[in-house]
Amino acid sequence: MYHTIEEFINEWSHEANLTKKLLDHLTDKSLSLKATPEYRSLGSLAWHLVTSIHEMLSRTGLDFIAAEHDAAVPATANEIADSYLTASENMIAAMKKQWTDQSLNELDDMYGDKWPKSLTLSVLNSHQIHHRGQLTVLMRLAGLRVPGMYGPSREEWAETGMEPSN
Repeated sequence: MYHTIEEFINEWSHEANLTKKLLDHLTDKSLSLKATPEYRSLGSLAWHLVTSIHEMLSRTGLDFIAAEHDAAVPATANEIADSYLTASENMIAAMKKQWTDQSLNELDDMYGDKWPKSLTLSVLNSHQIHHRGQLTVLMRLAGLRVPGMYGPSREEWAETGMEPSN
């Protein structure tokens, strides 16, 4: 959990840059890929990353403009990536104006429980990391290049002349 808004913003900014980097590698064609018929498509999963920002933080009373949870999945990968960036930037700007560090201790009704805002922010960040991992699997199935997140990807290892591990 976070103790200051700046602490969250620093970590979020790092993770958001990684998420945007991943979203920038999606293609319009890849958005319809599903691992199995009953699971989300790659585009739907990517869009869930976008809409979750507003869905989760609107429950805390944070007021900002971003794609709503029930908004239709866009037809283009660029629109998904751009919407993610907008949601992230608007969330941070709203947080700086509407909250103080003390706000992080306030409890909100979150999915039937009471969470301090600091926990909600931690869950939001973990949530995006979790779904980023799922996206990389679908991206591989779609034949897309997967950029490195916390180190080089297989392709990036190969480009440096190093042998990627299996």
